Amino acid sequence: MAPPNTEYNARHLSVLEGLEAVRKRPGMYIGSTDSRGLMHCLWEIIDNSVDEALAGYGQSIKVILHPDGSVEIHDDGRGIPVDIEPKTGLSGVEVVFTKLHAGGKFGGGSYAASGGLHGVGASVVNALSARLDVQVDRAGKVYQMNFRRGEPGHFADTGKSPSPDAKFSPFLESSKLEVVGKAKRGVTGTRIRYWADRQIFTPDAKFSYTELQARARQTSFLVPGLRITLRDERRLPGTPGEAGPVEEVFQHDGGITEFVEYLAADAPVTDIWRLQGSGKFKESVPVLDDSGHSKIAEVERECEVDIALRWGIGYETNIRSFVNIIATPKGGTHQAGFEQALLKTFRKVIEANARKLKAGNDKIEKDDVFAGLTAVLTVRLAEPQFEGQTKEILGTSAVRAIVAKVVDKEITARLNSSARQDKAQSALLLEKVVSEMKSRISARVHKETQRRKNALETSSMPAKLADCRIDDSERSELFIVEGDSALGTAKLARSSDYQALLPIRGKILNVQKASVADMLSNAECAALIQVVGAGSGRSFQLDAARYGKVIFMTDADVDGAHIRTLLLTLFFRYMRPLVEAGRVYAAVPPLHRVEVINHGSKANEMIYTYSEKELHQLLAKLQKEGKNYKEPIQRYKGLGEMDADQLAETTMDPRHRTLRRVRIDQAADAERAFELLMGSEVAPRKDFIIAGAAMLDRDRIDA
Repeated sequence: MAPPNTEYNARHLSVLEGLEAVRKRPGMYIGSTDSRGLMHCLWEIIDNSVDEALAGYGQSIKVILHPDGSVEIHDDGRGIPVDIEPKTGLSGVEVVFTKLHAGGKFGGGSYAASGGLHGVGASVVNALSARLDVQVDRAGKVYQMNFRRGEPGHFADTGKSPSPDAKFSPFLESSKLEVVGKAKRGVTGTRIRYWADRQIFTPDAKFSYTELQARARQTSFLVPGLRITLRDERRLPGTPGEAGPVEEVFQHDGGITEFVEYLAADAPVTDIWRLQGSGKFKESVPVLDDSGHSKIAEVERECEVDIALRWGIGYETNIRSFVNIIATPKGGTHQAGFEQALLKTFRKVIEANARKLKAGNDKIEKDDVFAGLTAVLTVRLAEPQFEGQTKEILGTSAVRAIVAKVVDKEITARLNSSARQDKAQSALLLEKVVSEMKSRISARVHKETQRRKNALETSSMPAKLADCRIDDSERSELFIVEGDSALGTAKLARSSDYQALLPIRGKILNVQKASVADMLSNAECAALIQVVGAGSGRSFQLDAARYGKVIFMTDADVDGAHIRTLLLTLFFRYMRPLVEAGRVYAAVPPLHRVEVINHGSKANEMIYTYSEKELHQLLAKLQKEGKNYKEPIQRYKGLGEMDADQLAETTMDPRHRTLRRVRIDQAADAERAFELLMGSEVAPRKDFIIAGAAMLDRDRIDA
């Protein structure tokens, strides 16, 4: 067998030039070629329009999702330059869409601070599009240029609508920026419509209206006064525009203060505090001299810091960070400076007031300060350094110290303010932070006592807990039952080896509206947390949970549904990892028992149904088969109406029962649903109930 050819020299090297590199390795520029990459392309174009608005040259952006899979973006900015760029001899439009690392954001003074700084946005989108059309309104004229997969030319459209399948004629000798109409005096702007290239993107890649909606809302908060219009004409199933074209407008004049108000779900401990400041720093960057050679020069930059934050009664932390309105979900130097300064400042203030706050000698940790914090952190600077084209992490090191200095100065002033309102809020906040610290230390100290006790050890569990015998937490199940009457029957119906029972008295506390202290002082809530044995809130440890499954077993009526909702609220807010792990279930007890009469010596057959629809289907089937059944049909209003055998067979025995697993695939939607249904704001809940009143079945109400 001949050895493989090991020759390797310069002729084996490939040099990819221009947009060819983008098409060959799209992942380098947009991260992936699925829906995420498709959306990234759209953000690149939208961000260019937003940068115009940031620079003060535009007030509105419109995004249209067309039925043919294309997307159109309009803005009223200055319009892409249409004159000839001297180095290339091409029009500004062609340079922007065909040359990598070309644009107005590299230090020409056009943009003081912008989101798109790598100069590959528009050109990458063009390279990855089957067709891209751009129209520019400038100097009273409408200019137009077409591209196919990055190549300029002309499409011979035959139908009413443009199509990427139309005959394309590339420009052979020189490109031409056509004048296709007149623009009104003073009107400027850019219109871009493109069709993503399906040779590049996966077949299931599509634009997400929900993501677009969230991004538009976010941008409207970050650029006060900017009007963003979204229009979806695709009529895709499962989208708001399923029934027909839908249009939404986002505009928020209050800026990031309104953003924090929107993000915060819990009741406030403080008002929304605004921290603003700036700082200067120097950095060495390569610049081009008059002869076109690159040299290193030291330039002075200014970084503007604007932060809005507030603390609430909850323990969840929600921090959103941005650089020139570009989201940095993985943080960076600005977020590191913010977190470092916040912790340092609180430690300093609490140490100075340790006796008054009864803080002792223990040290405040980051989690103590950040519990219940909702914050929007924005910095604005020229030419920030990002880690990668996707711009998820800020890398400019000098920003850390500037943000830390602003936060330290502003928060210290707030916490030491003599104004009555600031003083009252600061006292509540410091008390909350110290309470979080004490809870964390207490959870750590008592961690071992929360573990399962074996037969030889004493147990501090509630007396009403009917525990199981095995120590294997994966196999064990905890049934939370409604009332003592159901407990008696359930004790006889359960398998005591692995099924534990905990009764609750009626409706527990609504923890969505209550404080942490109120929740812990409530006997039912405290008992539930103690029995699960894994702590609560930030101290919750999934591995320490004493049971593999937690099952809500409530009556099949309105009150039972309400109790189940209250229990879900408790688990969602304070034991969420248990829900996220899919270990929380709702039992499904039957609604009816039908006794089918068998002739002769054969015993009558018992059939259980779990809904009105199922009952009617069963009765129709029995009638068709000529079978009789006893009247009246038993309708179970509560678990206490069943005997032990019936409860075991229908609801508790794993061989026959049905369990409904509680999932929170969409955590943000779940958060909003809990706040709507269980929160302190009554008006939205009233509107929700009125809107859904027509769907209610009166027969299901016990009245």
